Amino acid sequence: MAWTFATLKVGDKDSISKVITAEVVAKFADVSNDNNPIHLDEAFAKTTRFGQRIAHGMISAGLISAVHGTLIPGQGAVYMTQSLKFRAPVFYGDTLTAWAEVQEKIEDKKRVLMKNWVVNQKGETVVEGEGLLLFNV
Repeated sequence: MAWTFATLKVGDKDSISKVITAEVVAKFADVSNDNNPIHLDEAFAKTTRFGQRIAHGMISAGLISAVHGTLIPGQGAVYMTQSLKFRAPVFYGDTLTAWAEVQEKIEDKKRVLMKNWVVNQKGETVVEGEGLLLFNV
């Protein structure tokens, strides 16, 4: 659905999913220059509390951004703020689903306060937060 500010209402929500592969993590490391071995080096990661490589937390945040930019509110939405709480690690092979739900519409400024959360294939919340977006269309 192509949302307009007028058609959005509190409670509207949408989601996007992605499988987190070694290729996804490697591409993110390249783009971000975050080459922390906990993400990329299996031998090092085995020595950590997680016992295996974990994905960058900001990959989950990027999926939230994808929901906002492509689905809800969608094209023309511009971030103003985003809070994030990282609740659980994301492992290679996890399927993440990022959700965004309209919490409040600020009519006079054409802004939307969104509740965000990302869950893995087990239904565990790995990230949660709130975003404030300017609806620019």
